[in-house]
Amino acid sequence: MKSTLIITALFFLIMNTYAQKQSFDLVKYNMPKGWDKTVTENGVQLSTNDDGKGNYAATVIVRSVASNATANENFKNSWQSLVLGTVKVNGEPSMSDMAIEKGWEVLSGQANYTDGATKGLVTLITATGNGKMANVVIMTNTNKYQEEIIAFVNSLELNETATAQNNSTTESSNANQNSLLGIWGQYENEANTAGYNWREYYFYNNGSYEFLQKNISYLYQNDIVFSYEKGSYTLSGNKLTISPQSGIVESWSKAGSDKAGKLLKTEKRPLENITYNISFHYFSGIQKTNLVLQSSKHTLRDGAFTTNSNFKNSWLYDRPYNANKPQIELPAGSKIKLVGKPTAASTSSSPNASTASVQSVVTGKI
Repeated sequence: MKSTLIITALFFLIMNTYAQKQSFDLVKYNMPKGWDKTVTENGVQLSTNDDGKGNYAATVIVRSVASNATANENFKNSWQSLVLGTVKVNGEPSMSDMAIEKGWEVLSGQANYTDGATKGLVTLITATGNGKMANVVIMTNTNKYQEEIIAFVNSLELNETATAQNNSTTESSNANQNSLLGIWGQYENEANTAGYNWREYYFYNNGSYEFLQKNISYLYQNDIVFSYEKGSYTLSGNKLTISPQSGIVESWSKAGSDKAGKLLKTEKRPLENITYNISFHYFSGIQKTNLVLQSSKHTLRDGAFTTNSNFKNSWLYDRPYNANKPQIELPAGSKIKLVGKPTAASTSSSPNASTASVQSVVTGKI
């Protein structure tokens, strides 16, 4: 596959108010021009016509089902049944931050897949609210239809409002090293392109840290850029001081999808000593804790402040899908080497919630 489709944070927003939308179950959408439409009892499939070269794109809007599970549980269950039950996926899904639309909690994730000799990208969008979950699956093996897919995603709209969910936050008053240990990541999409910016902190119990960033932009640069630094940290009360000791930046050519091709140049990374205000916020609606870093100014390491109005001058970091596994993959031949193996302190989990079974309508190529 030649490029990666990254679904932006605009899930289920009305992006084109003038287009006549079609509707299936809980979801309204704009039909991609020239695509075929197949409706069954359990879903609607939209797919491209055969171009004679084996390229395809398809999306399935799955009929909603009752579920009392959390947004995270619904996504994991849907990933298992709708994605893993259909194609072979390479690794865990790359997750985007949760969006709240009309009271619904919307999660999305994507991964590369293989289907026989075919390779492609699969994306799952799961919305949770009103004791229900709704799913949209998107699969493609080419970048040929990227504009149509992005337009389709931006047209998605939930046609009912979910009652208020318990999305309250609880702040831990005492930050401690055990809470900080392990991997904290931040993933943000470049609007309306396949680009993204991925940051990960790795905190170790010996007072050292590593930081790794992967940036792919289709608006500002042609290279894939990996930035790395390592150093020490100190934690005193709610103050976290980061003291980098060395850093490196590698620029690579693009080799299709989001894979790096050839190493183009290596340079030193500017180093910043920063003291953050640190806190941990538990979001009960999604049953996840975020690391919140706050400072009076932007940093090269963390980038622009989050748009979350509840946390002024802040950056929010989350645990990866696999809490102890780095999500950023370094290309072969990179001089960047992670020194340690980050391990998060064990955390308590909430009681298991009941989950609903999902019947996949994905057939053939989707």
